[in-house]
Amino acid sequence: MARTQSTMVELGTVAPPFELTDVVTGKAVGRDDVAAERKGLLVMFICVHCPYVKHVEEGLARIGKDYEGKIGIVAISSNDVTAYPEDSPEEMKKQAERLGFRFPYLYDETQEVAREYDAACTPDLFLFDGEMKLVYRGQLDDSRPRRGDFGNDIPVTGKDLRAAIDAVIADKRPDPNQRFAVGCNIKWKQ
Repeated sequence: MARTQSTMVELGTVAPPFELTDVVTGKAVGRDDVAAERKGLLVMFICVHCPYVKHVEEGLARIGKDYEGKIGIVAISSNDVTAYPEDSPEEMKKQAERLGFRFPYLYDETQEVAREYDAACTPDLFLFDGEMKLVYRGQLDDSRPRRGDFGNDIPVTGKDLRAAIDAVIADKRPDPNQRFAVGCNIKWKQ
């Protein structure tokens, strides 16, 4: 498990457009499809095998349920599935169905979308306002999976991300004091 920090992309950065295939429906889904008629857009880079994602995946599913219809939400997996077959579209679909994801789960086979977003780890979270400008990037909350000398017993609440989403929904700016996300590095193709 390679512990990697998010890059903390500059606030105000515009969400790059994308169009990728949803592993559950098989349909192409674009940035504007997800964000249409919503106050903003949450883009989450996740995967199946990462212990950091496994630690928070139920919390991410709850956020999807709690904010459905209020904000656009999408998850994207960009890992190299040749080296990490447990992150294949078939396994992604099983994960989405097991957790009841209420948002599209997209496969970024070329890894271009991850590069355009400057995603570095899983989970890596990016929240954009209604103008598609970045207003939050960073951690879900302070909880970390316990691994060796690292981690804690703090429950997964999603408090940091939830506070940012609530601010966007209320047409306010999230607190700019944001902590980087920590997770496994994105598994880039060689």
